[in-house]
This record gives sequence, C-alpha cells and structure tokens, in this order.
Amino acid sequence: MPNPRAVAVNVAANTNQPGFRGPVYPDGSFAYVPIPESAATLPRERFPVDEPLPTYADLDLPFAVPADLRETPVHSDPEFPGVHGRDRATYGDPHGVKAGRIAGLDPGDWLLFYATLSLRPHGWAGPEAGDGDAGASAGGGDPAVDDDLAPDWGAYLFAGIRVERVLAVGDGDRSEASAGAGDGGAADRDAAAALAPTNAHLKRDPFDARVVVAGDPAASGLFERVVPLSTPEAGADANRLVTALSSDSGKGPWWRRPMAFDADATENLLNRIERG
Repeated sequence: MPNPRAVAVNVAANTNQPGFRGPVYPDGSFAYVPIPESAATLPRERFPVDEPLPTYADLDLPFAVPADLRETPVHSDPEFPGVHGRDRATYGDPHGVKAGRIAGLDPGDWLLFYATLSLRPHGWAGPEAGDGDAGASAGGGDPAVDDDLAPDWGAYLFAGIRVERVLAVGDGDRSEASAGAGDGGAADRDAAAALAPTNAHLKRDPFDARVVVAGDPAASGLFERVVPLSTPEAGADANRLVTALSSDSGKGPWWRRPMAFDADATENLLNRIERG
C-alpha cells in the first residue's frame, strides 16, 4: 500500500490490571506484559484451537511476577509471532471508540500499540522487589537513561501489526463496518474464528470483539526500542507525535485514547519508528 494510514491504541498491563505497569529500561528496551483475563471464558474444548488459556506463569518475562498472579489467566491480546509462545499477529477489541477507529483500516495500513510503562533498571526483579509501582532510575551497571524517556512512567509505542484484514460488526462496506463497530454487538464469531483462531476474544464466553484484525506475521511484532509519546519531562505530557501528528489533542488523559494518523502523519511516524 503506497500511502498507509495508522491507528494507535493503548494496551497491556497497567496500575489497574494487574496492578503494575510493564518496565521500560534506560536504553529504551522493554517488556510486553498482557493484562489478566477479566471475562468469563469457554471450556477448552470449545476454543477454536486446541491450546490452554495462558497464565502469567506461562509468559516469557525478564522479571518475576507476584506469586498470587502466577496462575492468573492472561488476556494475550494483541498477540505477535514469537512473543509469549504465540505465532500469529492478531488483535480484537470490544470497545466502541477504539473499534470504530480500527474498523476504518485497510490492508497495508498499520495498527500500532502503545502502553504506559514505568522506568526500571536492567535486572529489575519485579513488582515484589520492594518499590511497588514507583519509578526507578538507572542504577548498578546501567548506562545513563536515554534522554527521550520520561523520568517515572510514560506512554510508549512498542509494537505494530501491518493489517491484512479487518473484520467488524456487519462486515459489509466501510460505512457499515465502521458504524456497526461503534454501535454495540460483536463481529461474526465464525468469521472471526476463521480469520484469527488464536485471538484471545474467541476464548471468551460470550465472544465480545466488535472488531478483529489479522496482520502480516512477517511484518508485525514488537519494536526493538520504544518510541515515546510522552515528553522527557513528564509522562502525562504528550509530545509532538501526539499533538502534531495524531488526531488527539494531547489534553486530559490522552494516554488512554485511540489515535488516528493520516497518510502524511503515518509516513513521519513510521520513519520515527524505523530510527528507533
């Protein structure tokens, strides 16, 4: 696609679920921590694929999760090839505001993901290490903190899916799909199972995703380094990637909202991601 567009949505662990943010390290590397599975789920024999519901103990994380979370089921969404044992690039969303934005994407466009992450030193032992969710500066043998990272927590782009297909409520033409995704209900479950059989929403009872995205597995995945959306001064302050390029004003709790990028803005954003 010569002029792709993009939408960025907030995902991953946070101070509400499961009680801590994932880490970003002084060099901009990071760990992707999914949220707990908060909905009722089907018995395993009714999953579209024969696999268990993952728990925090199954995740490939560089730190220890609290003992009381180890057997907690995980909502592994988005999923990326080679990350936490997954082999597809998919995402599902039940929320009308986000789903409506995502439903307008075409093949070749980008669905990007950002998370609020806390600054931690390399070797951070995990949220039971004694500092709760407080930020941590570089220490020990760590290099100096990169000058574009927020001092405590911040919002960071960390992954992307290059869209191959979007399935939304109605699954008709663009206007039907976009309207349906914002008005309630869910996409067709059988069609979603055929498109993205491993997506976490297909394990929920009932299936609740208003939009489901399947991506190019070769082009989708985690970034090597985060791309900050916050300023280096404060996580709550949006930088120009938000205020100048996205559809969002950067005012209020902008780090919780979906952001759309037109073709020109997406070109600039992809160049920034490529630079790392």
